[in-house]
Amino acid sequence: MDCPPSRTLSSLLAGVLTATAGASVVPAAALAAPRTGPTVPAATAAGPGAERWAADLAVAGGDDVNVRWSAGRLRLADTRPAARTRPAAVGGPVAEGALLAAPRTLARPATRVRAQVTAEVAGGGGVQAQVRGWRAAGWTEWREAAGAGAVFDRPVTRVQTRVLLTARDPRATASVRAVELTADTVATVSAATAGLVYRVFATREGSVGGQTANGRIIQARDHFVALPSRRALSPLNTGDYTVRVCTTSGSRCEYAPVWDVGPWNTRDDYWNPSAVRENWKDLPQGRPEAQAAYQSGYNGGRDQFGRTVRNPAGIDLADGTFWDGLRLTDNAWVDVAYLWTGTGPRGVVGDGPLNVRTGPGTGYGVRGLAARYANVPIQCYVVGQTVTGPYRTTNRWNRLAGGQYVSHAYISAVYGGTVSLC
Repeated sequence: MDCPPSRTLSSLLAGVLTATAGASVVPAAALAAPRTGPTVPAATAAGPGAERWAADLAVAGGDDVNVRWSAGRLRLADTRPAARTRPAAVGGPVAEGALLAAPRTLARPATRVRAQVTAEVAGGGGVQAQVRGWRAAGWTEWREAAGAGAVFDRPVTRVQTRVLLTARDPRATASVRAVELTADTVATVSAATAGLVYRVFATREGSVGGQTANGRIIQARDHFVALPSRRALSPLNTGDYTVRVCTTSGSRCEYAPVWDVGPWNTRDDYWNPSAVRENWKDLPQGRPEAQAAYQSGYNGGRDQFGRTVRNPAGIDLADGTFWDGLRLTDNAWVDVAYLWTGTGPRGVVGDGPLNVRTGPGTGYGVRGLAARYANVPIQCYVVGQTVTGPYRTTNRWNRLAGGQYVSHAYISAVYGGTVSLC
């Protein structure tokens, strides 16, 4: 079967739900608030055309780990802590087990799968139901299916279920009577994308003490950019229009709000197609007028004001973005993503400049910065080092569309969709 080797089970069980109340029969979605009486099947909230089935918990497969079916329940076969969990487990060693159900081919493609788990948990026991979906490119990652369920950004045609059990004490209860699943289709938000990306020439703005087009008094080592059109000018102290600007090697990037207009032109939204572009409609999309004027004598080599264009700049960088974010020493070509042209969830950087790292912890390398107020595209989140910031203490790290990470402790808000576990 397509399952991970058993030696990775400890890391997969990090998010297992736990309860310490007396034993009771409850759905997994309500483990934190045990109750008695009949459970309400998740299928009652499903839309038309929903497909429902029950996972077969009684069939033991070669990929199951430390579980057994007896007296109508799936249980841990051995409740003694596994040797491999002793050095790494938070809160002490745990016993762990997993049942891998056979994949189910759906009658029709679906984008959401939810699980109703009827379980008994007490004394530090834990139960979790996870699912993954098959699509043309292969299996998705495993996702928790209880509660709101697992939502996939593209339809899946097969679903596989995994049930995870844990116990922190040999006397703990962790057993499952049934896992009922529902697959249906819901409107989804596409995974976060960076949007249009073009390589343009960048110059350093400087002008400390001057005023930007949105009213900011420019500070030393400030973090923002200027684009040659007011169509992408953010109001003061917002990142409604944010760019990701990177060195051409990709070694350094900064997410920065657009707070000024320039260089050269003020009506050149060159990132837009001809049908939308305000001026210079005959130029290719992504080609700044200043670049065309400088390189090929377009418009007589002049900008919209009649000035002779002396460099091909399509973006200006504030000093902090230039020196600290990208670590440039001279004007240079850069790769710019115009993030408002992308899709998916965005996180607002509430305090910065924030380090953008290669992994979910402060021990990972810094690949750049995210300026305060920048709106960054969040693909998903992972569990990593716990960080205390101005908004919360959390071990959540947001993976950005560029593949790097920022701590959620510094994100003041998220909009544009739901961020799922990676």
